[in-house]
Amino acid sequence: MEEIRLQKFMAKCGIASRRKCEEIILNGDIFVNGKQVTTLGIKISPDKDIISYKGKILKQPSKKIYILLNKPIGYVTTVSDQFNRDTVLNLVKVKERLVPVGRLDMYTSGALLLSNDGDFVYKITHPKHEIEKTYNVTLKGIINDNDIYQLEKGVKIDDNGREYVTKPAKVKILKIDNEKNISRIEIKIHEGKNRQVRKMCNSIDKKVLALHRSKIGTLSVKSLKLGQWRYLSEKEIKNIEKIF
Repeated sequence: MEEIRLQKFMAKCGIASRRKCEEIILNGDIFVNGKQVTTLGIKISPDKDIISYKGKILKQPSKKIYILLNKPIGYVTTVSDQFNRDTVLNLVKVKERLVPVGRLDMYTSGALLLSNDGDFVYKITHPKHEIEKTYNVTLKGIINDNDIYQLEKGVKIDDNGREYVTKPAKVKILKIDNEKNISRIEIKIHEGKNRQVRKMCNSIDKKVLALHRSKIGTLSVKSLKLGQWRYLSEKEIKNIEKIF
């Protein structure tokens, strides 16, 4: 078997995303053949080298699984949490080691994929594949045509301290309640900036009251109650892989 980068092997083993695996390496939590590794760029041979993390030897999964979860509010999208908050893995009880594919903030519900296939996680979260995500948003205030135009055209948001203009989005009004002074809209985006939809709505002076991701691509959680999950079908997996 050919050599691969250490972080790629770790991701294939379902430890975390490649970016997170790089952090784990830099923290000194990985040992290769008994020696601590703290730098990036190292390549290993999966069939010869012994890689361990927290005292356990890493092995690539023999069976790849793909799960769709309808995440409730109150769960963080991580494998573990330093503040002891409930994570999405508390909801999905399987023997395989899973990692979330992408993220949803603690106060956002809806569609979330989990898998033990590191290549799948990497590809589906890579910006170049631009998988469409659909959100249902409840806003404080009455949205107007100019607000919709701005969101569709692209708005300025903060991206880790830098100004960023969002790419064009698809937006439609689902409901306006003048009496309660709220609006419900659907937003479709192809990006995944941190808390992007909330920031987009803040840019047009609308406060998000509720946020739910209803779809990832064509995968909908409409048939799943909050907290429920299911395995993806072979057809669904192949449809996603066509994007790559």
